[in-house]
Amino acid sequence: MSKKDKKKNKANDWQTDVHLEIPEDEIWTYQVPGLAAPHVNKPYKYYNLKKFIFVFVIIIAVSLSMYFSIKALQNDTFEYTETEQGIEFSKFSNTGYIYELDIDYVSSVEYIAGNNDPNTNFKVVKDTSKPINSVRQFTLNCDDKIKTIRIGADVNAVDTKAFYSCWALQNIEVDENNPNYCDVDGVLYNKDKTEILCYPCDHDEYLRQKYGYNRELYKDEVTPEYERDVQTYVVPSTVVKIDEMCFNYANLRVIYLPEGLKTIETLAVFKLHERVDEWGTTPSLTSIYSYKSDKVTDTHFTTQESLGEVYKSLPEGLEFIGSDAFSYNQALSYVYIPDSVTYIGHHAFWDTVYKEDGDLVGVTVMNVAVSEASLEKNVEIGDDWLPKYDYLLFKKAIDVKYSAERENV
Repeated sequence: MSKKDKKKNKANDWQTDVHLEIPEDEIWTYQVPGLAAPHVNKPYKYYNLKKFIFVFVIIIAVSLSMYFSIKALQNDTFEYTETEQGIEFSKFSNTGYIYELDIDYVSSVEYIAGNNDPNTNFKVVKDTSKPINSVRQFTLNCDDKIKTIRIGADVNAVDTKAFYSCWALQNIEVDENNPNYCDVDGVLYNKDKTEILCYPCDHDEYLRQKYGYNRELYKDEVTPEYERDVQTYVVPSTVVKIDEMCFNYANLRVIYLPEGLKTIETLAVFKLHERVDEWGTTPSLTSIYSYKSDKVTDTHFTTQESLGEVYKSLPEGLEFIGSDAFSYNQALSYVYIPDSVTYIGHHAFWDTVYKEDGDLVGVTVMNVAVSEASLEKNVEIGDDWLPKYDYLLFKKAIDVKYSAERENV
């Protein structure tokens, strides 16, 4: 045999069949060296005891898992943080069936044994020895169940972004003994009403109920009476500041601003719209007016005569327009910026113009009281503050009319 054949045979040795001489009737009892012998037709030692222990451990594990799942759910509904100033309400995760929320004391959810109805199988329990002092930003971020929020007497700090995008929120009520905040017909203000903090997203539903309107009857056609009672808001003459995200996503067509207003914060009047159905919305804000009277306290619009002298667009004396302050209000058609303005944030009027059948619609020209040189010299301006529209392959800013005369009402 050649060396080559020997090498080949050696390489293939592992393929050689191995035959074990095991009687056929004993094959199932064959024990591989080093392993336990198979239990064929023989009981395991302590089999019933081991089976009981195994089942018991499984039951305990499942029970503990269910217990801690429920416990986690209870704890996760309300979350609080200890601060130097007191207890901060930091996060709320709705069970899915909480529609009214009290922000006054540390609370927890307790579930009722044997009750399988998710609407009634729990209760909110308060620890009255632990008052809430503050509410963190985005605490109720995008909650779509809460309709009413009640703020307790001890709350001294509410971040204006705390109730961001609470789609079902209709009204906010404040304890009359709270020294820091108050509400005006369900809208949140600071105590002396110099700042408006939060106009609830679904406040129009609250107003429909208050004035007796059926939304379905006015979904396609809005009457002057409906617009007056439900979709018009008068900011009181005491207000000097509209806070961050105050009116965002609200369903308003007309807003009246006082001439004493100084600041419109970031996202303050962002994307006002009417919810057509659960899938779609349509822009709603059509007009912004300013008025001169210093004695207006009623936020419900009656007549322009009750507001004194009224003129179109932003008020004289306004100084600050925040970033994205009026973005995405495509139903708006006229903006006038008075000579008192010293700051305009980035994208302040973004996407308030668009093309329809080749024509520009919305804010097609920006009216500015001062000259171009004065605007560049005296006003701090952010990027893309002007609305832009599609132009060939690019975005083009609308024209600016400098030294403009304000339109009459």
